[in-house]
Amino acid sequence: MKCQGCLLEKEFAVTEVLGGITVGFCKKCLKELFDNKKVSPVLPFNSPYTEGTNLYTDLTQKMSISGGQVKYSMKLEKSSVVFTDMGGQYILKPIPSGQFKNLDQAPANEHLTMQIAKQFFKISVPANALVYFRDGSAAYLVRRFDVRADARQPDGQGSKFQQEDFAQIAQVTAEIHGKNYKYDLSYEEIGNLITKHIVTHPIEKEKFFRLVLFNFIFSNGDAHVKNFSAIKTVTGDYVLTPAYDLLCTTLHTPNEADMALTLFTEDFSDAYNAYGFYTHYDFLLFGKKLDIKESRIVKIINQFRAANGSIAEMIDRSFLRDDLKELYAKLLNENKKRLNIEWKQ
Repeated sequence: MKCQGCLLEKEFAVTEVLGGITVGFCKKCLKELFDNKKVSPVLPFNSPYTEGTNLYTDLTQKMSISGGQVKYSMKLEKSSVVFTDMGGQYILKPIPSGQFKNLDQAPANEHLTMQIAKQFFKISVPANALVYFRDGSAAYLVRRFDVRADARQPDGQGSKFQQEDFAQIAQVTAEIHGKNYKYDLSYEEIGNLITKHIVTHPIEKEKFFRLVLFNFIFSNGDAHVKNFSAIKTVTGDYVLTPAYDLLCTTLHTPNEADMALTLFTEDFSDAYNAYGFYTHYDFLLFGKKLDIKESRIVKIINQFRAANGSIAEMIDRSFLRDDLKELYAKLLNENKKRLNIEWKQ
């Protein structure tokens, strides 16, 4: 049986039957998600679309996290995850509404993409899982990484680590720079901001490079400036936050650009102008602009070029619809081919 957290075939530590199918979490995921409490992957209430009570009234207004998708703040209470407007420990993202394609698959898409990032590419992500409402509708649940340990105590009255996304750091806003302000910077400019504001920038820029490359390979065309953030640690230094909002956006917006931002601040490379898309040469050049050692750049790129059959197996084990599993794998293979193109002037 595949765990609703890690997607691996493991013995369940907690199970529940939903629609005749047994779902559950393995022991490791219970520890990472819920501090070993035996929380069911089935929430004790219906989705916002079928709930007949006033359960969801005003809940979205109380959610302080930015972003266009409806999200709910949750906390752990005994052995259940419940709504809260104070001391939130989790974010719950149900199936979004809108005009995009395959939105009922968005929770499974994000869950799969986050797990691949963590398990295959050494990208730090918060604990997450695919859960279900009582009516069978899927949702994506993620543990907040900005909550201090004292906020996870029973009274929930802890504090948060100071966090700023790179729109805030760059001081770009909708009021001053227009409604598309999230897409006005380049990834190179974000790298420059990391150098300017983070003392340990050599380490953090390598993490950033890996994440930008991941978004390219996995067709995340909405990795805009607000989807990268810095957070203050207990020692007072700043580092990049764990990755969030990772998903293959092409499943929902087929005509979207390959990347939300351009790699470079000035112009495209000769390789891009020749092919019409980014290749190995572009990412090698991008890494150099971030002042990453070439040996490290090549090593990271090669990890993505060698993405193996184990990823295909995880895609197949995921909770995506079968036709979207095929499309997800096809897009991955196409982007790997692009990354394998080496430009020679």
